Amino acid sequence: MSSTWRERLSAYAALMRIDRPIGTLLLLWPTYWGLWLAVQGTPPLELFLIFTLGTWLMRSAGCVINDYFDRDFDRQVARTRKRPLASGRIRAREALLLFVILCLLAAALLPFLNRLVFYLALVAVVISASYPLFKRFTHLPQAFLGLAFSFGIPMAFAAVQDRIPAMAWWLMLANACWVIAYDTAYAMADRPDDLRAGIRSTAILFGRFDWLAIAVLEIVMLAILLGIGLSLRLGWPYWFSLLGAGALFLYQQTLLDGDRDKALRAFLHNNWVGLWIFWGLVASLGHA
Repeated sequence: MSSTWRERLSAYAALMRIDRPIGTLLLLWPTYWGLWLAVQGTPPLELFLIFTLGTWLMRSAGCVINDYFDRDFDRQVARTRKRPLASGRIRAREALLLFVILCLLAAALLPFLNRLVFYLALVAVVISASYPLFKRFTHLPQAFLGLAFSFGIPMAFAAVQDRIPAMAWWLMLANACWVIAYDTAYAMADRPDDLRAGIRSTAILFGRFDWLAIAVLEIVMLAILLGIGLSLRLGWPYWFSLLGAGALFLYQQTLLDGDRDKALRAFLHNNWVGLWIFWGLVASLGHA
């Protein structure tokens, strides 16, 4: 393979964030929560693989379309100006083609699922494609991202039960609060550049009370998860995982002191929160 092709493939991989799996993981954990709760145990391997692959494909597609819409903004932000579209390594029409291909690959998984999941998938694509536009006219793009990053939950319940029970919506709300919290920390790292570029975010909206808003959102998340656990009479591993998640949130608060690098570390640290809750859920359902 020539060096030119290697550079091209590297640029496409960077556009899809293959080298940065944190977004995929933060999208996968709540989807797994939904799958395990919908089954009340371990889901079938086929279903697990479909949702894992589908999540990866749609997260990649979301990154591509996000960079397509934000390519002019990205050139003005230190952290993002070297991204493939912002730096000119990939042309805009190439990014759009890649987005369509990724969506079609994800759609190829739908014949293995029921009609309700198909309809939900259509909504998910619209949400993923429109999310980047929200930062242009509202300070709450993180809230819309919370919806996008929580949509795997009702889809998981629909795939298993062919319906969406109330618990799925509560779990979706809990996850949306978590997403807004950690993406606010992420936006804190870019706040000075975003202000200059005219990009809006919850980090700018909350201002010096950003740490407090994050804390409130995390408390609401844990409260909803507590209620779900009580309603299902889950075992001690689940309660232990919620306690651990609370401890992890407390640690993240120590990083939210205005330092940009620390704010980014707080965001990345949320992977352990998702994993810890997933472990508690799996262990509790297995223990039962």
